[in-house]
Amino acid sequence: MINSKNGIIGLAIGDAMGVPLEFCLRENLMKNPTTEMLGYGSHDVPKGSWSDDTSMTLATIDAIIKDKDINCNTIATNFLEWKKNAKYTPTGVVFDIGRSCLMAIAKFETKIDKAERCGGTNEMDNGNGSMMRILPLSYYCYAQKMKMPEIYECVKYVSSITHRHEISIMGCYIYVLYGIQLLNGKNLNQAYKFIKKIKYKDYFSENTISRYERILKNNIGKYSLNEIKSTGYVVDTLEATLWTLLTTKSYNQAIIKAINLGNDTDTVGACVGGLAGIYYGQDNINENWKSDLLKFDYINNLCDKFNEVLNNM
Repeated sequence: MINSKNGIIGLAIGDAMGVPLEFCLRENLMKNPTTEMLGYGSHDVPKGSWSDDTSMTLATIDAIIKDKDINCNTIATNFLEWKKNAKYTPTGVVFDIGRSCLMAIAKFETKIDKAERCGGTNEMDNGNGSMMRILPLSYYCYAQKMKMPEIYECVKYVSSITHRHEISIMGCYIYVLYGIQLLNGKNLNQAYKFIKKIKYKDYFSENTISRYERILKNNIGKYSLNEIKSTGYVVDTLEATLWTLLTTKSYNQAIIKAINLGNDTDTVGACVGGLAGIYYGQDNINENWKSDLLKFDYINNLCDKFNEVLNNM
């Protein structure tokens, strides 16, 4: 039986742990690491608040529940509900919405283009705004027993709502594949070996593949802390996510390491939290963090509905 609570709650907690530290310098965090849920730091929101990462993830899940399928129009409509009416937020307030997501949602709202064509295609449109919300596709593709070409098409379709450049799509594709391998019962290193073997040239240009060289040709887990960036660039975020997972031994340790990297702490925390949640399970998540997470029951109940859909595919 598929239990999406592990990854989704793991993602939300990683996000909420990182929210108060966003934009903080790594040097300062390393001197005084954060190990508990905080509030009113980088953003004026209470402890346990999640950001756009979790809101857009929940919006995606809700769309899959409604259609029992992937429909970009439904997903984009839910994104619009989040942006305009603060649906899928912990406090009724939208904050920290990325430029690329904002522009794509505006294009959809004004019917400039189809939902799956609203994402930016410029080289500068490769932030982590689609990867941060792509985890539900690991569950969906796994439940559907999809083959590689189908997974690629699904990821491309959903990423392109906000991020249509192939660098972003490739980052999402690697992330989703890694999650599927964990759902298949592989350990963190086995999942990493798997994603290194994929024939990415079937889908992506050499130029795009070269951006992920440190992950695919080398061993990202062997890099030093100073060689890992935690910016909002999708490649940096994926590197930081995999590096953190491969250099820690528990969910709690992974989240603490992720958020203390500084900079884009909520998204790195969310991306690490989603995969670490799948691997370690929510029972191994710090109980205080779960208690501190706002609207825990709401996320839990949404996951129950998501599980029902997944397990009946």
